[in-house]
Amino acid sequence: MTTPTMLSLIESKRDGGTHDAPQLRFLANGAADGSLPDYQLAAWLMAVVCRGMTEAETADLTVAMAESGSVLDLSALPGPVVDKHSTGGVGDKTSLVVAPLAAATGLTVAKMSGRGLGHTGGTLDKLESIPGLSVDLSVADFRRQAAEIGLVIAGQTDDLAPADRVLYALRDVTGTVPSLPLIAASIMSKKIAAGAAAIVLDVKYGAGAFMPTRDAARALAETMVALGERADRRVVAVLSAMDEPLGRAVGNALEVAEAVACVRGEGPSDLTELCVKIAGWMHVAAGKAQDPDAVRPALQAAITDGSALEKLRAMVVAQGGDGAVVDDPAAVLPHAPHIAPLPAPHDGRLARLDARAVGDAAVALGAGRRHKGERVDAAVGVVLAAKVGDAITRGEPLAWLHARSADAAEAAGRIVLAGVALTAE
Repeated sequence: MTTPTMLSLIESKRDGGTHDAPQLRFLANGAADGSLPDYQLAAWLMAVVCRGMTEAETADLTVAMAESGSVLDLSALPGPVVDKHSTGGVGDKTSLVVAPLAAATGLTVAKMSGRGLGHTGGTLDKLESIPGLSVDLSVADFRRQAAEIGLVIAGQTDDLAPADRVLYALRDVTGTVPSLPLIAASIMSKKIAAGAAAIVLDVKYGAGAFMPTRDAARALAETMVALGERADRRVVAVLSAMDEPLGRAVGNALEVAEAVACVRGEGPSDLTELCVKIAGWMHVAAGKAQDPDAVRPALQAAITDGSALEKLRAMVVAQGGDGAVVDDPAAVLPHAPHIAPLPAPHDGRLARLDARAVGDAAVALGAGRRHKGERVDAAVGVVLAAKVGDAITRGEPLAWLHARSADAAEAAGRIVLAGVALTAE
């Protein structure tokens, strides 16, 4: 058999060819150990975006990335071990709400999360806005915290799907994010390597998601469910809309504060409803319920009696963070030095609030990344004062811009307004 080269893989995919399992193992291992340069990997990623991958290629790439490092065995942990993943959205802080809800109702949640990708935020970036909190846990600490608290959210360890970590970072800065095979393989390689037996996938679609339509989201969901089942995981996928931002806060510390409010029972209704629904499906995936609605009373009780909030506090403290964030987020989280309203240009009813525009505005303020490895600003972002359907009077704030300067707020405001439509009806 001819030894593959990265150039041959690039040329083959560029011309519409397919790769076999040994070739994809070569690529994944080379990405993981640094023997393949970024520029060749980026060229291959673009070829995949343009040419696609077959089902067999996607499955082989998923396995190759998962096996490019260690695959965790969490079978010794108490209770059903369940993981949850979102494909990314604007203002999507559901993991910070869903995970303590599920843990407070009897599941063990052991979750490996990622950083912001494109115009969407990352759970790790949000958590790191809490002073002192570390998302860099060893495998031993990851297992120990899951066993003792029933809840852990951490970043990938160096030896967990290392090929995906390299490709994920490159996709963010090379325009190669929106590819169904790459998204599916990236997500499922991490989920398989992270060891949870049950997985719930929140697959977003719409203006602020990587899948623009419900049909595209369904195709991605079906692909990921099939990949999980091949690896002997119980997988459930939920489709959710992302045409306008989820909740009202977009930006790392701002989203943490809103997530805490949601766990306290004081969050926006759209965010709360989605989180309760996903947590219910986590019980279904774990084999603890036949119907997500059957778990709703227990989940609501965990909010009302404060047990979900205490789970969140326990996780924050266990990972070195300031547990007072669940009592008074404003006193603990960083604040932007300049907060400015974005006034409505005229009277009307808010007919469109484009999630992508809001996400792009947050990135412009510093809440997201333009370049590989770039640091994010935890304090900046956008807080919506209105949602689609609301009546607005000229001059009233559509949103509040949390920025480092007046100029930055003004520039971000123009981006948001480009995605706003006010109508008479």
